[in-house]
Amino acid sequence: MFSAKQRAAYRQRLEDLIAHLDDLDAMTRDSRRPVELDQTTQGRLSRMDALQVQAMQEATAERRRSERMRAKAALQRLDEGEFGYCVSCGEDIPKKRLDHDPTTPTCVDCA
Repeated sequence: MFSAKQRAAYRQRLEDLIAHLDDLDAMTRDSRRPVELDQTTQGRLSRMDALQVQAMQEATAERRRSERMRAKAALQRLDEGEFGYCVSCGEDIPKKRLDHDPTTPTCVDCA
């Protein structure tokens, strides 16, 4: 379905995406740590703000984990020669759809 050059380009995009997600995770690791509830060092509102930031960062990290899993699954499909085919019906996934999101596992009809 795809030439070796196209497969290599998709592989590079997927690997770059995984590296980028790993970098983002490393940058936000501190903000996801448990919040200390020491009332002598910070007030109640500051603790509430810290808890809210922690919760938002955890939700963002979970979305990144999901996206990383999708990228790794796409790499696996590349390795197995199944990349570009819908995992539900087996039909070709349009190139424009893969260009937009190379992690997509399904065609438009099955999505």
